[in-house]
Amino acid sequence: MKIALDAEKCQGHARCYALAPQLFEIDEYGQSSVVGDGVISPGDEERAALAIANCPELAIGEIEG
Repeated sequence: MKIALDAEKCQGHARCYALAPQLFEIDEYGQSSVVGDGVISPGDEERAALAIANCPELAIGEIEG
């Protein structure tokens, strides 16, 4: 599984970080970004899916790769 975050859609709610801090980082304005290259280890797939489902702006998605 690999995820990506559209920075233009992100509004800084930080729900992704609250649900999966190992997968996301936030800046001083609350804007999120994916840690590393977005490849999710099998043990973190459930957390990644929760982050995707809970993003109110639909800024996070699973991508091929």
